[in-house]
This record gives sequence, structure tokens and C-alpha cells, in this order.
Amino acid sequence: MRYLCFVAAVVLAIATRAAAFPKPEAEAPPGLSIRVEEKNPWTNLRLNNDPQTFQFAIVSDRTGGHRPGVFESAMPKLNLLQPEFVMSIGDLIEGAHSGDTDTEAQWRDFNGTVEKLEMPFFYVPGNHDLKNESALALWQKQFGRTYYHFVYRDVLLLVLNSEDPPNYTVGTLKPGHLSDEQLAWAEEVLRENAKVRWTFIFIHKPMWQYGPLANWSRMESLLGDRPRTAFAGHHHRYAVNRSGSHRYYTLATTGGGSSLAGPAAGQFDHIVWVTMTAEGPRMANLMLDGIWTDDPAEEAKEKAQAK
Repeated sequence: MRYLCFVAAVVLAIATRAAAFPKPEAEAPPGLSIRVEEKNPWTNLRLNNDPQTFQFAIVSDRTGGHRPGVFESAMPKLNLLQPEFVMSIGDLIEGAHSGDTDTEAQWRDFNGTVEKLEMPFFYVPGNHDLKNESALALWQKQFGRTYYHFVYRDVLLLVLNSEDPPNYTVGTLKPGHLSDEQLAWAEEVLRENAKVRWTFIFIHKPMWQYGPLANWSRMESLLGDRPRTAFAGHHHRYAVNRSGSHRYYTLATTGGGSSLAGPAAGQFDHIVWVTMTAEGPRMANLMLDGIWTDDPAEEAKEKAQAK
């Protein structure tokens, strides 16, 4: 009996040790050249490189009392981070005050800024961008559509126009609106992409906060129970709304008017970093003033000299 108890104890000790120290991989995964022995100084070789995973960034409101230089400073920082593409959520220019010439100059300035990116930038219209009829015509001349979609790695990215139909009367349709035409288009896109693994929605105004006037309830019906995440801006204050298992984010600013009262108040300049995984998206807020180059001392010196 004592012998059997001793054998059982030895087996248990070996099993416990094996659980605490898992067996190493027999060989390295494809693309990795490394010598694997019985004991190795690493946890595992399951590299975090699932082909379904990708990363993109989102920039928020630039205008509505914009602070010069802030949005512009995000461009080299995005190039450091190297997302696969960059999304926006509207209010890219202040908008026309005295006619087309003013608006054209603002767009030249903005387009010159985003052309510095080393990856694609996707435009989303905001109320400042479509401030009057001539502004809408200029948008259409430059970019064509005010709403569109694309699919990347079995993920649908749906860009909506919250200023549709445009109404330039002060106070009218302030929450924004989705036209019947836009909703019909969205219905077709969603039907054609019913089996995608996730849907991202980008729109300037967070119309889920505004009730039936915005026509958002109809959009919710079209979206149904598909896995999704939505991003908006406009309020210059960060907020998270939940609709069942879905999360809808209202972003802070990337240079737009803000008191910068901090995370507790939802007022800060940021870049949103989204990693799409096989299980769904993971999201992080990167504070703009927290992203530095590989030589922070030199960057600090350059900033001090620029003041």
C-alpha cells in the first residue's frame, strides 16, 4: 500500500510539473527561424499574427473651434503607428462663411495635411463640411458620394451621412437625418453583406442619442442583430452607449474645440486604435500627447524651438 501511495505521489508530482511547465513546441511556426530545445526562454511560439487580424485608426473632430496644429500633429504620429488605414468621423473643415473660395482654401489645406499619411484616409462628412449648398456641391465635386461602404477581410465598413437631406435652416434637423434614399442604399448593402463577421459604422452625429427624428430607428431595424460597432463625433466629448451587446462610441476630439478637461470629463485629443480579431474588435484610445517618436528628447527640443 505504501508503495502504491508513493507511486501515485510521483505521478501527481510529474503531472503538476508538466502543467506548470508546458512542453515546448516541436518546431517553430512558418516564418520564424529559432532553435527549439527541451527547455527554452520563452512562454510559447504562438505568434500573434492571425491573418484575420488587422488594425486601423480613427481620427475625430478637427473643427468646431479648431486649435491650429493639433490635427496636423497627428499625421506623423499615425505614420509611426502604421495602421492599415485611417477613418474619420466628419467635421474636417470649419466650413464656408463667405462663399466657395473660403471653402476651397480650407479643403486645400486639409487635403494637403492628410496626403502626408503613408496609408489611405477615408473621408466622412460632418455638418461643418456640408454647411451650405455650395459646400455640398464642392464635396461632391471632390469626393462624389457622401455615403459609401467597403469590405476588408470579411468586415463591412459602412460610412453614413448624418446631414441627409441637407437642411441649412438654423435649428432645423439639428440632430441630423438619414434620407429614405440613403436608407434604401444601406438596406441593399447590408443584404449583400449579410454574412460578414463584423460591421463598423462611421457617422458624424451620434443619432442613436436623438430619437426618431434622425431616422436612426429605421437604421437599427436594418442592422438587426448583426455584430457591429458604431463611431460618431460632433459633441467633442467621449461617451459610450450600449444597445444590447452592441457598443456605440461618441469620440472626443483631434484638434476640435475642447476644454481638454481630461478622461473623466471625456474631453481630450486622441486617436482611436481598433484591432479587428477573429473574436471581434478590441479598441484603445491613444492620447495624442502621449505618442512620441523614437527620440523623445530630440522631439521635445524641436517643439520648444517651434514655440
